[in-house]
Amino acid sequence: MINPEDIFKINSKEAFEHMALEVFKFQFEHNKVYRSFCDLLYKHPSSVKTIQDIPFLPIQFFKTHDILSSCDTINTTFTSSGTTGTVTSKHLVTNLNIYEQSFTKGFEHFYGNVNDYVILGLLPSYLERTGSSLIYMVNHMINASKHPESGFYLNNLSELKTTLEKLDSEGKKVLLIGVSFALLDLIEQHQFKLKNTIVMETGGMKGRRKELIRAELHNLLKQGFGVNAIHSEYGMTELLSQAYSNGHGIFNCPPWMKLLTRDTEDALTIQSAGKTGGINVIDLANINSCAFIATQDLGSVKPNGEIEIIGRFDNSDIRGCNLMVL
Repeated sequence: MINPEDIFKINSKEAFEHMALEVFKFQFEHNKVYRSFCDLLYKHPSSVKTIQDIPFLPIQFFKTHDILSSCDTINTTFTSSGTTGTVTSKHLVTNLNIYEQSFTKGFEHFYGNVNDYVILGLLPSYLERTGSSLIYMVNHMINASKHPESGFYLNNLSELKTTLEKLDSEGKKVLLIGVSFALLDLIEQHQFKLKNTIVMETGGMKGRRKELIRAELHNLLKQGFGVNAIHSEYGMTELLSQAYSNGHGIFNCPPWMKLLTRDTEDALTIQSAGKTGGINVIDLANINSCAFIATQDLGSVKPNGEIEIIGRFDNSDIRGCNLMVL
């Protein structure tokens, strides 16, 4: 049995690869859906020697199956957002403490102690529904920050403007984390010259606005907030960890998370650094569901391990991933 605490003690490439292989063996034995997927590919722990050999479960399976590697009671179910009538992903979480450790330690890895920040959440599309893992994370950070000004904002943009300008002028460290369309709504109504505030977008127009490429979005936000860079968070319902960017759309992962790219024509082939392909995620915090996921995002991994997120596949079905129907 793997101790989840050991996942957050990873401090080297070798330690990560060792733990990833151990998690693969564990999930091969305990995750029925993942085991069936591996069996169809004739992949067995005896033949998996490196992380490049590990099969990555297509993310669509979270829409159609219960992805579990644990027999423990389900604490909560996180669900993805979606338009009316669409099938959404569900992430069955048996241990919320692992999620809390992951997002807390992940944030600290890049930004320091959350207690040092006033956390302002501008996430209306997420607040308006239940089951959002992002809302759970930001709410936990708001409570942990211990600052009375920390909190969520829905449509009260004038109040947010006043709070933001007051905190920034007082020299307090502020994190404004918001969905893209809401941040654009804010700067269309108010212009800022912020000096002590990190503006972080979580992506997505959620059908509220025309989709923009990241460079165009960030240029608009930089001008509107008067900042030199726009930070980004890369996470999703199916994961329990996040990658972060401090500007230019270049992301880094915490030590227990890694992004790889696969060939867009051959989903089973992991590419070398520098090539654009489909993004595969290893999230070892997903010990109780599936830690190895083939996403619908496109990107490239640089030789130094940094990741550029480029966009999404045009079609919902990724070639080579629809290998089985259970």
